[in-house]
Amino acid sequence: MYKSKKPYFYGTGRRKSSVARVHLFPNGTGAITINGRDIDDYFGLDTLKLIVRQPLNTTNTLGKVDVVATVAGGGVTGQAGAIRHGIARALLLLDENNRAALKAAGFLTRDPRMKERKKYGLKAARRAPQFSKR
Repeated sequence: MYKSKKPYFYGTGRRKSSVARVHLFPNGTGAITINGRDIDDYFGLDTLKLIVRQPLNTTNTLGKVDVVATVAGGGVTGQAGAIRHGIARALLLLDENNRAALKAAGFLTRDPRMKERKKYGLKAARRAPQFSKR
């Protein structure tokens, strides 16, 4: 547990090229703040909000903790996945009994899939240029 003005638990989450730093404040109201904005302002799609709240729903801590996340890199889906990973890691520090539920749901596993690099002679990783017949 880290101590600043209020004690908090910290978790780092990663997904694709997104990195999230998550601060979990126990005895909160359930507010989720991402990059200084409310979750409803930051994510437009309800599915992304659902992804972020999944670890909190799994451990029944949705209205009991405040989440402050700073996320950078990648797109919105990768950022939501990174925040989910960070929240799950912070919940593990909050209570070790959460491990079984979080692990069974797969929230503690870092998703290793990354964008495949572009190859020379091609337009993308596998996309070849199209040649027309003359």
